[in-house]
Amino acid sequence: MVVGGEPELALLLHLFPEGVEELDGAYAVYAEEPPAGFDVVEVEDVAAGWEDAWRAFHHGARVGRCWVGPPWEAPPAGALAVAIEPGRAFGTGGHATTRLALELLQELEPASLLDVGCGSGVLAVAAAKLGFAPVTAVDLEPAAVEAARENARRNGVAVEVRLADALADELPAAEVAVANITLDAVEALLPRLAARRAVVSGYLERDEPRAAGWRPLARRACEGWAADLLERAP
Repeated sequence: MVVGGEPELALLLHLFPEGVEELDGAYAVYAEEPPAGFDVVEVEDVAAGWEDAWRAFHHGARVGRCWVGPPWEAPPAGALAVAIEPGRAFGTGGHATTRLALELLQELEPASLLDVGCGSGVLAVAAAKLGFAPVTAVDLEPAAVEAARENARRNGVAVEVRLADALADELPAAEVAVANITLDAVEALLPRLAARRAVVSGYLERDEPRAAGWRPLARRACEGWAADLLERAP
């Protein structure tokens, strides 16, 4: 078990793709060997079959017109289903920040869209299902690009997925940008966007993204997390 806090979760998921579990204020990571460079409180063997036990923790969530969940779970009748295969390092869209971003996305008229830090492609795929087009998704992790491409294929939608560092590489222009990342990354990203509106999330409710040339239009909060709809200032 590795002691930590909420901001460390994303890093742990990258370092230990075999699995990360939050337990009583600390994180348990699944690995062949104890992790070097971390404060290890306890090491214990796990039962056979742990590699697939993570499936029990992933359930679908209804978000407005959409339902986002794993492909092994049936969506409710009448919902716009977005089936996401999470793998062991990506979520299916059940986290509050993803749900909040998707809520705000549904309030916009469909247009061209850029998903920055797309992960498993939840928001990009959902946007395509909602009628946004063309949809482009970028991530700096090859595993995320592969997962997003596969999830777009599984859902039968057109999403162009690229490997890119959004804070260094040139980004394509789009009417709407969406980014479910950290607060500091959001604030660094906003000046680089060629977009009229941005849906941003990935930070706590007490935080508010600030960037020159952008003004807030709407905010959603849930479970201590927040998402904001921003617009370029005239």
